[in-house]
Amino acid sequence: MATQKLQDDTYNSQPLIEVNDLTVEFETDQGRYKALEEVSFKINKGETVGIVGESGSGKSVTALSLLRLIQSPPGRIASGDIIFHSPKRGKVDIRRISSSKMRSIRGSEIAMIFQEPMTSLNPVYTCGSQVIEAILQHENISIREARSRTLALFSKVKLEEPKKIFRAFPHQISGGQKQRVMIAMALACRPSLLIADEPTTALDVTVQKNILQVIQELREERNTSTLFITHDLGVIGEIADRVIVMYKGRIVEEGEVWEIFSKPKHPYTKGLLACRPRMDVKLRILPTVSDFMVIDANGEISEFSESKFKSVGEALMKSFQSIKQLKERHDELIQQTPLLEIKGLKVHYPTKKNVFGKVIAHKKAVNNINFEVYPGETLGLVGESGCGKTTVGRSIMRLIREAQGQILYQGENILNMDAKRLRELRKDVQIIFQDPYSSLNPRITIGETIMEPMRIHNVLDNDKQRRERVIELLDTVELHESYFNRYPHEFSGGQRQRVCIARTIALKPKFIICDESVSALDVSVQARVLNLLNFLKEKYNLTYIFISHDLSVVKFIADRIMVMNQGKIVETGFSEDIYKRPKEVYTDTLIKSIPRGSLEDIRKAMLKRRMAKKRQEDAKKAEKEELEAQLSKRKHLEK
Repeated sequence: MATQKLQDDTYNSQPLIEVNDLTVEFETDQGRYKALEEVSFKINKGETVGIVGESGSGKSVTALSLLRLIQSPPGRIASGDIIFHSPKRGKVDIRRISSSKMRSIRGSEIAMIFQEPMTSLNPVYTCGSQVIEAILQHENISIREARSRTLALFSKVKLEEPKKIFRAFPHQISGGQKQRVMIAMALACRPSLLIADEPTTALDVTVQKNILQVIQELREERNTSTLFITHDLGVIGEIADRVIVMYKGRIVEEGEVWEIFSKPKHPYTKGLLACRPRMDVKLRILPTVSDFMVIDANGEISEFSESKFKSVGEALMKSFQSIKQLKERHDELIQQTPLLEIKGLKVHYPTKKNVFGKVIAHKKAVNNINFEVYPGETLGLVGESGCGKTTVGRSIMRLIREAQGQILYQGENILNMDAKRLRELRKDVQIIFQDPYSSLNPRITIGETIMEPMRIHNVLDNDKQRRERVIELLDTVELHESYFNRYPHEFSGGQRQRVCIARTIALKPKFIICDESVSALDVSVQARVLNLLNFLKEKYNLTYIFISHDLSVVKFIADRIMVMNQGKIVETGFSEDIYKRPKEVYTDTLIKSIPRGSLEDIRKAMLKRRMAKKRQEDAKKAEKEELEAQLSKRKHLEK
């Protein structure tokens, strides 16, 4: 009853935006495709609404529709209404206003944080100048004031050395730093509605916690509404008031966050909640959405029978791994001869030169580290953005020239290999990059993209066999064979990442570096890909270095965990020991920052929001009373 009262108090406000029967269509080679079908919802002033669903469910299309950013052709808003109750302009019909009025609303009143920061930032302008441009476009202030606000925003989103980031170009900073620049740009003009499309995907857990706090503060200070799109249900559980669950362009369930997490009604919602890697136990196989529902020939969803649920439950019980089993496996792994040995690895980048061009200062991205990776092992590499995780991975692939020290793969130093030997090595050692869009050639179809490394390394006899292999790989990563002739821009972020994974495993490598390989995937696809990586590991005796900011994912997949901070290794050990008994304060901080999305955490977040709203209302009441008292005093003096 207390929870219901808590929810009722949250929504006694006017709608900021209303979406009624929205349908969006795209023209494809196969005919007209409905990306959204009769979608209706509203967002109240000061409310945070979360949208969850699988890749391709229509989440991002919904967000782009609100800003009228659907590219035409091939897309178009076929029907429906989008009504924005602007604090400055009154009632605005988004679909029917002029292009110039729509441009004046974008960024100033409705702002968006896009999913992929690298493709959203202009590579030829500095980060600071791009944020300044957004401010000057909508506000009549001086460049000096805009610069001051930009630096303040960079500090607010926890960017270290704001002045340095201000002068930096997008390619000179990490993925997480680029995402924070995008967030600062979205917040620059203090919008009434913030659309956040996977805003924390590229961020580590500590920065993610800070960014979520910034969004919450914006809500408390300015009564800002947020449409928060994410695949991380733990984040949704802690930040959202209401949740919308989407599947194939339709809303299948909508409700208060407490109700959705405690009593999900739709089988698809139940599957999404079950897909999250758990922190309390370790499973060999994660449950997936397909374990909870069946889709008939007409595309209708129905729940499995009780007997099917029972068999799924039995399978999950069998995949449970005891601490004893995990410890025994860990001890067996580290008794082997290492497959990879890192000795004294250093990567120092020049940051400052004197008038004669001599380097006088360096950034120690990786500072004299040593570790081993054993055959058949998954080593989880975690740490905050900029700690050196990705630099280590790229140094192993010899994609960074500045690397010094020894990187011994099966006893041979990679840093001393000639071009021919290095090319041979890259058939056995592969990498899955963090940003799927920038690692795919936009001019080549995904089928050709996957076939290209197979041709280079003479895998199979001809292109006919290679094409059959590509279709098999697409099916493995749950993409339809009809996608063979499509281009990267025709896919969502999660689908592009699956293409990258298919390309990586095409050569049947022995060692794979997974650099944030599942960070762009929603929880259901993430569960299937993690299960796939474990399956491939056992089938081909693969060895992984798994780089991620998502510690719950690392806990599920890793045998050992290595924690990095400021270019150094601060802690390494058996994964269960790292999570339950961290030795370092830094590691403990990382673990405590993980959004778990438990009912207790949701309850605390709801209470916190209720108290913040009450403080806001009390402040407004006090301000009103003060104003009335001043008016009364003025009238009295006039008399």
